[in-house]
Amino acid sequence: MWGGRFAGGPSAVMREINASIPFDKALWRQDITASQAHVAMLAAQGIVSAEDAETITGGLDRVAAEYEADGVPEDWDLEDIHMTVEARLTELVGPVAGRLHTARSRNDQVATDFRLWVREALDRADAGLAALQHALVARADEHAASIMPGFTHLQTAQPVTLGHHLMAYYEMIRRDRSRLADARARMNESPLGSAALAGTGFPIDREATAQALGFDGPTRNSLDAVSDRDFALDYLMAAAQCSLHLSRLAEEFVIWASQPFGFVRLPDALSTGSSIMPQKKNPDAAELVRGHAGRIVGAATALMVTMKGLPLAYSKDMQDDKPPVFEAAGLIDLSIAAMTGMVADATFQTGRMRQAAELGYATATDLADWLVTEADIPFREAHHITGAAVKLAEQRGLALDALPLEDLQAIDARIDARVFDALSVDASVAARASYGGTAPEQVRAQVQRAKADLESKT
Repeated sequence: MWGGRFAGGPSAVMREINASIPFDKALWRQDITASQAHVAMLAAQGIVSAEDAETITGGLDRVAAEYEADGVPEDWDLEDIHMTVEARLTELVGPVAGRLHTARSRNDQVATDFRLWVREALDRADAGLAALQHALVARADEHAASIMPGFTHLQTAQPVTLGHHLMAYYEMIRRDRSRLADARARMNESPLGSAALAGTGFPIDREATAQALGFDGPTRNSLDAVSDRDFALDYLMAAAQCSLHLSRLAEEFVIWASQPFGFVRLPDALSTGSSIMPQKKNPDAAELVRGHAGRIVGAATALMVTMKGLPLAYSKDMQDDKPPVFEAAGLIDLSIAAMTGMVADATFQTGRMRQAAELGYATATDLADWLVTEADIPFREAHHITGAAVKLAEQRGLALDALPLEDLQAIDARIDARVFDALSVDASVAARASYGGTAPEQVRAQVQRAKADLESKT
């Protein structure tokens, strides 16, 4: 490729550091698709003959069939997927293959291929997250009234319903999908036709190639088009944020599946055993999802650092843009699938959850609220009275609503029998009927809204 300018070939070190074919061969479908759109436009504009365009298109079809059947060969002397495709095309159709590169550069070629690949990754992640949302909604509907302890600082706080807890993750995923949609809308412009950096003198039709490739239109500035990797960063940022949510959900399953909690039995298909301890059922899938989040965040950081100081336009540093994106895409897709299966197939131990809520003094706030509303006691004083009641219940090993009335009245004489209407976990969750609250009626309403939203997007 460089014979016209260089007297000698590259050194072994240069050959190895320069070759990107080991990883950018993943772009072969996008490269061939973009090349077919490009040559069709060249023919329509009279830049190449219809006969040559037909020959090139047929040759590209043959290359695609070969790669589909046998994979992409790695010849490091050809450096990248673009030259690999062109070299094989030349072997198949002869010198006419050289007309394919008219009015384009590898700079706009890779920018186009990479955008097409990232767009597919965005769509794939969105579809996976939609499936996760469906699983969350289905289980939330099933457990709209199943009581469990709600936590702050991983300490029992107030009783909530399992449905409410699961719908919290539905909301996180809803935001993740909105970030993916924003990234997709922003990146859907075609760089093809920007050439090396300045555009081209050939009378090309960039609108035609943009339309053929499913873009909303061509990019507006050739310098920006070939040097921009915002679309990859947007994808990585959305994937990183999503991975944090998946990691939090995974962590909850890890904790809940432990024997001291016993809130859930994980599906066998997403668990492993121990090589030495026969009783073990390890939450390895959840732990790996938790671990993958670090790698995905690392991928986003890696590309940000690569891009942070590059002058316009293209620099070879940008060859390193694809490995972190490819790695993150594989990890996020796998993580989404794992957590979807876990949510759908886990067995929630609702009896144990309810017991933990009852024994964790989760209704202490309800006692304080009752003292405020029914006994007209200032909240700070009510807080102190409630603390004394919790201390007594803890000493007796009883739930708050199991304390005898006379014991409660010994703490404060203003307490009467009506207090027991507020101290059960059922009464507590039923009272939280504000919009977005944990009351079963509110959870069911949110589930119905979510179902309608998912149906409209489908």
